Amino acid sequence: MYRILIVEDDDVISDAILKSLISWGFEAKPVSDFRNVLTEFKSFEPQLVLMDISLPFFNGYHWCSEIRKISSVPVIFISSAADNMNIIMAVNMGGDDFIAKPFDLDVLLAKVQAMIRRAYGFSKTSEAIDIGGAMLNTDDATLIKDGQKIELTKNEYRILQVLAENKGKVISRETIMTRLWETDSFIDDNTLTVNVTRLRRKLLQNGLDDIIKTKKGIGYLVE
Repeated sequence: MYRILIVEDDDVISDAILKSLISWGFEAKPVSDFRNVLTEFKSFEPQLVLMDISLPFFNGYHWCSEIRKISSVPVIFISSAADNMNIIMAVNMGGDDFIAKPFDLDVLLAKVQAMIRRAYGFSKTSEAIDIGGAMLNTDDATLIKDGQKIELTKNEYRILQVLAENKGKVISRETIMTRLWETDSFIDDNTLTVNVTRLRRKLLQNGLDDIIKTKKGIGYLVE
């Protein structure tokens, strides 16, 4: 079930969208605190956002920009300000589509379904994986903690990805090296040790202590 966050301050419109999405099998949630849209985004972890432009406190452009710092989740703008300047602004701020108010709910649903098909139709993994309070985004290979990006090398990201995708399971060193070889990272046993050590140090520096555990003689584990 795909999760959709509704960022719309008009209760009538928000309610109508919510009921339509639920009737089509989506899990939907309207934002309740327009001062802290990003907090609700992180908590709900939606696969798509419907974003109004005119909002209390900060406009939709601001929140789309904030979301883009931590996620590539599709954002569809919905607004009565449908002039060319607003449409261009919406795209430049990271929006993926624009629907002008007033709109037909069937049209909105069709656009939502099309966007989800494009974004996730061929995806084999979750867009974001929670690791000790940080989010590993598998779409753009980034690790985000408290809104800050933790810079990872290509090998560090791939090691963390393999472990995060298999939470609770011990992954052998051989399996990790095989995965890295498959992506043209030709590393040996000693190089893997160096990469894991460096990755652990980087995680620790960002408040992520003891994320990667060692099972002596077997491999590594993320719980």
